[in-house]
Amino acid sequence: MSAADESESAKDLIASSLVWDNHGCMPLRPFDEAFLPRLELYRESGVDVAMLNIGFGEQGIEEHVRMLAHFRRWIRVHDDRFVLIETTADIDLARATGRLAIGFDMEGANGIADQPSLISLYYDLGVRWMLMAYNGSNRIGGGCQDDEDLGLSAYGREVLDEMARVGMVACCSHTGYRTAREVLEYSHRPVIFSHSNPRALSDHPRNIPDELILSCARTEGVVCLNGIGNFLGHNDTSTENYFRHVDHVVQLVGAGHVGIGLDYVFDTAELDDYLAQMRHMFPPELGYELEGGFRCVSPAQIEPLVELQLKAGYSKEDIRSILGGNLLRVANTVWR
Repeated sequence: MSAADESESAKDLIASSLVWDNHGCMPLRPFDEAFLPRLELYRESGVDVAMLNIGFGEQGIEEHVRMLAHFRRWIRVHDDRFVLIETTADIDLARATGRLAIGFDMEGANGIADQPSLISLYYDLGVRWMLMAYNGSNRIGGGCQDDEDLGLSAYGREVLDEMARVGMVACCSHTGYRTAREVLEYSHRPVIFSHSNPRALSDHPRNIPDELILSCARTEGVVCLNGIGNFLGHNDTSTENYFRHVDHVVQLVGAGHVGIGLDYVFDTAELDDYLAQMRHMFPPELGYELEGGFRCVSPAQIEPLVELQLKAGYSKEDIRSILGGNLLRVANTVWR
């Protein structure tokens, strides 16, 4: 097969497949719409579903609700191009009408504070997965950069029960290994790592060991590969390096438990501000001051990723699963 034929096959495969990027980062400024038109990058790249972050880390209830209101209003105003996700039927509708389906996620549980009843409110407003912790510990459990992870708390189990009841997916990215292990053991629903990479390939505490990847697969969950240069290793965001991480997980647990969660940052200047202001959360000694500047894999690299998968002998069925089929399976299992 020639390179031109491979490229055409990749395009055709993307066009005929559900393509789902499980984590993207628009600016978290509730009065600033300047970046929102750039959501078109997803559609231009063949993406059908994008999950947008509405808050992270130490941000509280007000910040999360403000961002939800901001995103939802803008998307509703531009419903000729975008569809807000309520059920998986909305994903089908978006694909059939050439629009981008958008849902939301929360990075850490500070957005619910001490009130689990907020989970159903967030779900009703389109939030479909939530992290247990974000780098550091909270009421639920430990973060991946804690010196000591004390594990899943009693409150954390209460939160997981409520998430399962309302249909919100539990995510263990950014979470401490002990807490993640206990979440995977406790949950009776598929658990995801929404944007995490194998530590076997890049030794960073934000990445996850093979034992957690295996445990995630046993829940019928999905590990979505992150596109941040610091976690891919050596700030290398080439498609070849990203594919290396994808392939490691595929070889470990099979294509049925792998997805895409690029963590693409639309406003890197905002991220630079976070890195400078939140050194306790992003310590320079863990590589958050990146030589050559911050880099991340773009949704535009999905097509060359598929080309590499085809060259490596992946079946079209496996590629479709990785592009979005696996996340749709989790949604059909967990969402209400």
